[in-house]
Amino acid sequence: MSSGSAGSAPEGAVPETVATYLRLRGLPASARTLKRRRRRADDENQPFTAGRDPRGLGDVISNLTREAGWDGRLSQEDLVLRWAEVAGAETAQHAQPVALADGALTVQCDSTAWAKQLQYMRAQILTRITTDLPEAGIVSIRFVGPDVPSWKWGRRAIPGRGPRDTYG
Repeated sequence: MSSGSAGSAPEGAVPETVATYLRLRGLPASARTLKRRRRRADDENQPFTAGRDPRGLGDVISNLTREAGWDGRLSQEDLVLRWAEVAGAETAQHAQPVALADGALTVQCDSTAWAKQLQYMRAQILTRITTDLPEAGIVSIRFVGPDVPSWKWGRRAIPGRGPRDTYG
């Protein structure tokens, strides 16, 4: 056999199958054009091209959370963590957020007096939340008093007022 077989192409020439494919697609079949195209496609992997500058970790994480749709949930978690800052230090000692569903924040207070007082301050607190954490999606706040034991349980429970003299 000779060193130049029938299936091999001269150096720098395009193989016949590739040339046929390119001719059928209407593309030029020169090896020079293929190399130029390959270089253009590889430009995105070159180290000093546009858009290849390093970015900070905060920017990368911000993009990740935005693309994943986590911004709202993370803002809601921030609200719980920053409750003392949003509502005030004294208020945070007597009231804590306990639930968040469908844009409604439920805050449980130490006493019914604190719950009533915070109901009067609802607009101020809601405004502070919407300006500081708009992604949280809070549209309403509900203040509830402390949990009291229920006297309405068991097989022999009867309807009625129950003992009202100890809880008020």
